[in-house]
Amino acid sequence: MKKLAILLLFLLSGYASMAQIEIGLMLSPTISSNRFIAEDKYNFEKESSKLRLGVGVVADYFFAKNYAFSTGLMYRSKGSEITYSYTRDENGSSVTTNGKDDITLQYIELPLSLKLFTNEVAPGTLVYFQVGGSLNTKVAANVNDKKVIDGEKAIKRFNIFEADAILGGGAEMQMGESTKLFAGLTYHRGLSDIDDYYSELLGDKNISLKNSGFSIDVGVKF
Repeated sequence: MKKLAILLLFLLSGYASMAQIEIGLMLSPTISSNRFIAEDKYNFEKESSKLRLGVGVVADYFFAKNYAFSTGLMYRSKGSEITYSYTRDENGSSVTTNGKDDITLQYIELPLSLKLFTNEVAPGTLVYFQVGGSLNTKVAANVNDKKVIDGEKAIKRFNIFEADAILGGGAEMQMGESTKLFAGLTYHRGLSDIDDYYSELLGDKNISLKNSGFSIDVGVKF
């Protein structure tokens, strides 16, 4: 038992000495859009993507030389401009529902991902690949630049939580003994429905709206 305990302590101490945490700041402008899951008869369309802002703290926990668990805390704005149109029969008459909404949502994100680093591809420069997800909490929202619509806050319209899948890559450059600059491109694919409004408006529970986006990530780690 004593030998097993000594061996375990030896392995843990070796793991701790090998582990390294790098913390930094990241700016992440995002080209944001929305995806729909709905029948064609509703004519949902993405009118335009929007440039949104993301900013926050990142932390890479290296559990081996070229492998890191990456997390942090990010503020990110999402959403785009969408349109829809649906004609239905109601009491013998045709009723058309048209709409155009410019949706802006703000989230606090907790990314949870794995980063895989290459060896040096140039002096002091590494390439990395990132895969994982994020758990997001809504903190603000508006529709067509309005925070209150028909006497109700717009934020209440949207679901509180969202989940994303993230896939990306980039490069890091050593700039000093403990300072690194990095830049990369990340695809964010929303996995969860963000809004029940359209399913209730059009009377179809199978309608869902999800976020998507491409971000350019630049920052510094210490």
